[in-house]
Amino acid sequence: MISYKEALRKLGSSKLSIKSETILSKDSLNRICSENVYSKFNYPAADNTALDGFALNSNESKKASKYNVTKLKILKILAAGDNPNTKKFSKFSCIEVMTGAIIKKPFNTIIPYEKSKVITKNKINYLLINKKIRKFNNLRFAGSDFKKGQLVLKKGNIIKASDILVLKTLGIKNIKVKKKLKIVFFATGNEITNNEIIPNWKVRNSNGSYIKTFSKILPLDIKEKGILKDNDEKKFLKELKKNIKYKVDIVITIGAVSAGKYDYVPRVINKFKGRDYFKGAKIRPGKPILFSKIKSSTAFFGLPGNPVSTAACFRFFVLPFIFNSLGYSGDVPIKAKLKNKFEKKKNFTRFIKGKLVISKKGQSEFEVFKGQESFKLKPLAKSNVWGQFNNGHSTFKKGDLINCHTTFGVNFF
Repeated sequence: MISYKEALRKLGSSKLSIKSETILSKDSLNRICSENVYSKFNYPAADNTALDGFALNSNESKKASKYNVTKLKILKILAAGDNPNTKKFSKFSCIEVMTGAIIKKPFNTIIPYEKSKVITKNKINYLLINKKIRKFNNLRFAGSDFKKGQLVLKKGNIIKASDILVLKTLGIKNIKVKKKLKIVFFATGNEITNNEIIPNWKVRNSNGSYIKTFSKILPLDIKEKGILKDNDEKKFLKELKKNIKYKVDIVITIGAVSAGKYDYVPRVINKFKGRDYFKGAKIRPGKPILFSKIKSSTAFFGLPGNPVSTAACFRFFVLPFIFNSLGYSGDVPIKAKLKNKFEKKKNFTRFIKGKLVISKKGQSEFEVFKGQESFKLKPLAKSNVWGQFNNGHSTFKKGDLINCHTTFGVNFF
């Protein structure tokens, strides 16, 4: 068995080379950006008003006071979307404006409706000013949000809904992203079934449903193949060769990787003499994990079959491999203080189900849940992060700092 740190090193050296493709930015949710994206325009595109009111030239209010009221003729109404170009304006005039209306010289400041006084004289409307008005009040300036040439998205970013809003606003129609990874996986074991009604010696194929959920939030094309039975060693070898031929990026099996009579997966994988092979890691849950770069374009993961072991190994072996291959570096752990003492074997790394909370003092805190056995699902369902307890220590005290990892590898906090 190797340490978790050594396992990550092997995964890093075996990363896949994933090509890029250009797609519509509106369809890029949860894809990985392949190149830096820069704004082609200023946003806002021009100076505009932040609220409804009146646009005027602040210089014309210099002498205004309670005792010397300045009267500005209201020339027209300008709304968002109206063409701001117009004829020359006479002195001591203003424009009634709606939020978002473009503001051009000679006007350089805005008085909101609620602070305005308007009179009508001889059917002409006038704005009354009784104090000096500062320049640039309530204005939104061109390029104050994004300037032309400014970085919008970094290479390696995962594209969020808010990013698509920005891309659309800035007129960025197309974007270059990493292609989706093609993943196939097989559940194994005579006990596994897709039937709804089952006897108590059978187990529903829940691990498969769990893995497929990642295709909803990450750029993965995940396909579940048929269940491999305990005597399906030849069938598995045939399926593996077929998926290598069609350049599937990652092949995964669930179960059949331990040391039992029917655990044939390691025997089959060893026939390929792949790169960076390891069988077993000093971790819990998921100690029997298996990995091999079986061909230049295909990697293999053998995950243990207990539900929590499957979840932990997918999260801490498969996802880091995927992120590294896609160039995504956003899977950053959250530092948190332990709320309760925890003990483990010194030479093992433990991935622990628990809850990350923010204390009244604004500090991140991690609570270790009871029931860490790999067959227990309730603590996994209740948890919002995994706590990582590294090898080299056996006792962790209340208040110690540890790394916490979001369940899906994307920080939703």
